[in-house]
Amino acid sequence: MVTFDQQAQFAVQRAAMVQVQLKDRGITDARVLAVMGELPREAFVSPAYWAEAYADRPLPIGMGQTISQPYIVARMTEALDIEPENEVLELGTGCGYQTAILARLARRVFTIDRVGQLTEGAQAVLGRLGIENVEYFVGDGSKGWPGGRRFDRIIVTAAVPQVPQPLLDQMGDDAVLVAPVGSEFSQDLIVHEKSGDEHRTRILCGCRFVKLVGKHGFAE
Repeated sequence: MVTFDQQAQFAVQRAAMVQVQLKDRGITDARVLAVMGELPREAFVSPAYWAEAYADRPLPIGMGQTISQPYIVARMTEALDIEPENEVLELGTGCGYQTAILARLARRVFTIDRVGQLTEGAQAVLGRLGIENVEYFVGDGSKGWPGGRRFDRIIVTAAVPQVPQPLLDQMGDDAVLVAPVGSEFSQDLIVHEKSGDEHRTRILCGCRFVKLVGKHGFAE
């Protein structure tokens, strides 16, 4: 249980994170800044890491996974350019922090993780925060969302050797996909935009994510 004094301390740290780690590094999307300035990041990590909840680096969340560095979360979210009416597919639910940010910005979020224990934990945290516009699925995210649904925005929060074809197939007519693409050890954060039959890809920056394991990802 977070005490009143801890809540006050976290609020100060959260404001500093937004200013120093996000605004000062070029994040300008007002909606992204507002959501990350309100969402309690400490709720998504274990009490053992509360002192580092707003640190400028990834943190372990168990099962060999991490919660991403705040700047990378903001950079990817900003690049998605989410509209309020959008439906978003997320690969890699993890602890649910990125999921919660997406849910505050979009109409609905569909999130996949292959680790059921992480999905259950994320669902519990989002439930406590009153975030209900999320659908969860446990399985191989590299295969996309079951049933062939199409999405306005797609975000991949684990490294892939290339963008999985099932995700390209699930992009809507005017869709944006953001993903870390490369080797197991180093990737480029790419933005893939689709407009009708036209596709364009650009690189945002270098990055390093844990690998996405699956049929169209990396081997176990």
